[in-house]
Amino acid sequence: MSHKEDNEGKGSAHRSELLADIPRRFVPIVYHPDYNISFMGLEKLHPFDAGKWGKVIHFLREEKFITDGSIVEAREATEEDLLVVHTKRYLNRLKWSLVVATITEIPPLIFLPNFLVQRRVLRPLRTQTGGTIMAGKLAVDRGWAINVGGGFHHCSSDRGGGFCAYADITLAIKFLFERVAGVSRATIIDLDAHQGNGHERDFLNDQRVFIMDMYNRYIYPGDSYAKKAIKRKVELDWGTEDSEYLQKVELHSEGTLNEVRPDIIVYNAGTDVLDGDPLGGLSISPQGIIKRDEIVFRAARRRGIPILMVTSGGYQKKTARIIADSILNLHRQGLIGSEALEGEGSSSSLVTSMTCGAGSAGSKFTAV
Repeated sequence: MSHKEDNEGKGSAHRSELLADIPRRFVPIVYHPDYNISFMGLEKLHPFDAGKWGKVIHFLREEKFITDGSIVEAREATEEDLLVVHTKRYLNRLKWSLVVATITEIPPLIFLPNFLVQRRVLRPLRTQTGGTIMAGKLAVDRGWAINVGGGFHHCSSDRGGGFCAYADITLAIKFLFERVAGVSRATIIDLDAHQGNGHERDFLNDQRVFIMDMYNRYIYPGDSYAKKAIKRKVELDWGTEDSEYLQKVELHSEGTLNEVRPDIIVYNAGTDVLDGDPLGGLSISPQGIIKRDEIVFRAARRRGIPILMVTSGGYQKKTARIIADSILNLHRQGLIGSEALEGEGSSSSLVTSMTCGAGSAGSKFTAV
């Protein structure tokens, strides 16, 4: 990976709590209430629904798919964790409110003291980043995992943008490569409406990572340099609808996984493809998004490849309901839960006693 030279301490095998073993009584869905951003209403100045992650969990609880005690509680990524990928110079720049305001596209943050910006904006993003790293190892251990947040695909090792301050996708893959036995190849399937230029810049010269990216060709970021990293590029036109979209998802997901068999799939499942999204410019129905996720998970299951899903962009209030409905559909289809690990080629050690649903008698547990 082509990172800067100012990564003091980067690559050192520091002890990280993010890779701690998680007891099997927990469903491999990662979340923390700290994911949600609430800051005197300033978060409403960005079209992003800054509370959507908690709403997803609320809907899954309502359907009795999970309880508070049955999911994995995310931990905040520490500076040492972030330095596995990020440059020290970049992390220091985040101590300036102007920089954070630019990255998150919330201009009034410029006028707030940085300690408040750190606590109310960056800490939630660091916690989601820790959740993605944790979910990466969970996916390898269990065959699948979902971080209800994360997917900050515009951030690379030394620059952020588009509401993405930390490179959680790069971090999750780098942690797996360096610290988890048997993981030496990764595939990113990025189906957010925007090009994933952050992870593309990070993995530009890394042959271990295969990137498929399908996005609206006319919108942010239009990063031509980063596009050189895409091994399977699918550029969509304004207003693309379900029929064409789902056909391309299936064709190119299958083609990607036939071309290279990875040890892990990172699926960036942005819901900003939804019809009416103010930034995505596509016209996919809620049912189309649910079917899209099913196609990707089915392709992974059929090959017995572990899959990590992150939720990424999605800028309408109704996207939280769609994400929850998609997760419920994956369970109904047998694509997540213990039965999902029995796909062709999956390790028998992954299949043991994974429980899904509401957990055992509603008991409350705390991951350690």
